[in-house]
Amino acid sequence: MKSKNNIQELFFSRTSDYLNHYLPNQVLKSNHTIETYRDALTVLRRYVTNQKQISLRKFRFDDCTHDFLLDYVAFLKDSGCAERTCNNRLAALRAYLWYAADSDISLQSIALTASKVPFLRVPKRTRETISEEDLAALLAAPPNTKIGLRDRMIMILLYDSAIRVSELLALKMSSVNTQSCIPYIRIHGKGDKERTVSITDKTVTHLNVYVEKYHPKKEGNSFLFYTLIHGQAGMMSTGNVERILKKYADIIRPDHPNLPKHVYPHMVRRSRATNLYQNGVELELVSRILGHSSTETTRIYAVPSIEMMREAMEKGNLAVSEAPLWPEADEEMARLCGLR
Repeated sequence: MKSKNNIQELFFSRTSDYLNHYLPNQVLKSNHTIETYRDALTVLRRYVTNQKQISLRKFRFDDCTHDFLLDYVAFLKDSGCAERTCNNRLAALRAYLWYAADSDISLQSIALTASKVPFLRVPKRTRETISEEDLAALLAAPPNTKIGLRDRMIMILLYDSAIRVSELLALKMSSVNTQSCIPYIRIHGKGDKERTVSITDKTVTHLNVYVEKYHPKKEGNSFLFYTLIHGQAGMMSTGNVERILKKYADIIRPDHPNLPKHVYPHMVRRSRATNLYQNGVELELVSRILGHSSTETTRIYAVPSIEMMREAMEKGNLAVSEAPLWPEADEEMARLCGLR
């Protein structure tokens, strides 16, 4: 029989406690984040057993060497994973190793070794946004029917509040306050954090019409947007919102050829964030609206418009009459050089 110490030396001996107790209860990670970590460790487990032909009963922490991790990242890349995906899985692995090292000092050198494995270089991509003209056409596309009213309201709120689609679908009737002097929605965001975002008067007008049609009883605990399954109202799926956007994007595309080929919820959020920045809203405030914990995350949306760049270039091209660098008289020049 293996001793307790031998079992604790096995790499995957602590994953259950890490995923089921430490992440949700001690560091309060969201279910989405926990599942991301679980997926990353599952991919590693399959690499160990299928590619390396090592049993989980034999794979130990000290088998997780620098060369092993380099080979693992190379395997992920060769398997078709994007650089960002490879980096996310390596980061999840590092986090697990530091968790194990916190409870066993002998594992700190292994965690430190893993932290020295370099991330892959991620190529910078141009992040597409929707122009204001195309966006106006997109919002005007739904018909004046009950379903069209719902679809338009979803797109309006996605843009106006720059909300994540998962946050939008989690909104309850009680999350919306249209009676305040500054109307707002209360958003339960990533990391179990709440934020309050104001909405425009135009959005309030649309929202009041939508509520009258879909929530005549105004039950505070009901989902703002819902689907009916067997007569029961339930949370709408992300896929449903994606289909709504695609449907109306396809309708207007013949008249709007510059509309991005694939329109999806996060693109609407990105477009709103970029427009806020280009219209002079401070990056710190944009970060608060988006629910980012750091302005560094928000910087990817800080894309200057052509007008902003032209204005900056014009400011830098002021005509200046330059004085001669050296005086023409030799005596004056000698004095400036400290000579007599």
